[in-house]
Amino acid sequence: MITAVRAVLLCGGIGLGWYGIGTLLGFPTPALISVVVWFAGGILLHDAVFAPLAAIAGIGGRRLLPVRWWGPAACGAVCTVALSAIAVPVIARHGARPLNHTILDRPYAAGLAGALVVVWALVALAVLAGRIRRRPESGAGS
Repeated sequence: MITAVRAVLLCGGIGLGWYGIGTLLGFPTPALISVVVWFAGGILLHDAVFAPLAAIAGIGGRRLLPVRWWGPAACGAVCTVALSAIAVPVIARHGARPLNHTILDRPYAAGLAGALVVVWALVALAVLAGRIRRRPESGAGS
């Protein structure tokens, strides 16, 4: 069964890759250069900035936080980074036009703040749930 699923996923991936390459090859040369620059820039930014910062934060978190908090805190940190990266373009208001008030007219910063509050509340709940599960029973062994 798993082999069939893998085969279907492989065929789908090859098909989507072929479609993407075909679409890219239809772009004019300046657009292709822009795609290559953004792609390379993203890789360099990840490898030179984000990965070292993530490693430093992980090492620092492991030294500062109790062992039970490592997993929930790591999940919260990953969600925080992902939500923040998604929100940057709309919070920075790229593409907003003063004459068209319908574009980017929502309180995205408040939405991001609310999402982060929910994420970290869930992290706190996960830590508390782990603490309750590990609490020894008072009547055991007496």
